[in-house]
Amino acid sequence: MRLSKRTHLLLRLAVGVGLAFIYIPLIVIAIYAFNASSITKWPPSGLTLDWFPRAVEDEFAREALLTSLKAGVVATLIALVLGTLASLAVARHRFFGRETISFLVVLPIALPGIVTGVAIGNTFTQVLGVDLSLLTVIVGHATFCIVVVYNNAVARLRRVSTSFEEASADLGAHGGATLRRVILPLAVPGLAAGSIFTFSLTLGDYIAPSLVGGPGSSLIGTVVFENLGLANNAPFAAAFATVPLAIMAVYLLLMKRLGAFESL
Repeated sequence: MRLSKRTHLLLRLAVGVGLAFIYIPLIVIAIYAFNASSITKWPPSGLTLDWFPRAVEDEFAREALLTSLKAGVVATLIALVLGTLASLAVARHRFFGRETISFLVVLPIALPGIVTGVAIGNTFTQVLGVDLSLLTVIVGHATFCIVVVYNNAVARLRRVSTSFEEASADLGAHGGATLRRVILPLAVPGLAAGSIFTFSLTLGDYIAPSLVGGPGSSLIGTVVFENLGLANNAPFAAAFATVPLAIMAVYLLLMKRLGAFESL
């Protein structure tokens, strides 16, 4: 289909506006991280690197970074396993209640985060009698993010013909071999996208540690939020807020290098 020059121009303008809407706030935060003044104002009166060594030397910030990485990796693995299994069941099999299961998987993220967080927190403390800790934060995030993996994996599997699996079965491969050598490799782009969103949501979250976290469960988002509330400490918060941006940039480049997005 050929598009007119006017349509091309409008599409380019729309893409530019969309990218600006996404990236201008991130650029502003990155600039504030180099603000020479402790007072937040625009434009900054000068630039400095002093806030980054201060962030590195802060023990609470370092612990929050390590805790965030642990929580992100474990929650991502849990969400990948459960989300992949659910997507395989829904995308590759027909059974009574399939649509109900799909609805129930999506429901936690469709609800307001604070509602799901309070529900999970009360379940742990009131019903199960479990103290809130880093483990409950990980379980809470995995609950939120199973649907992220599920949606990406289902979308990918529905685009892939079942003829590959039928050919594998005709060649004598059993179900486990077909899963490892055919289905999962074909689903890698969707799983990679799901892992990126899951890891990103966990890495810098503030809501889940506040609602379902206990001692020792502060994440990057907690450090940023608490320092924003302190006088003359906004540049420190901005400097530390660039940490998840850098981590996710490296993660995306690694996934691209491994070819995870080539067939999306």
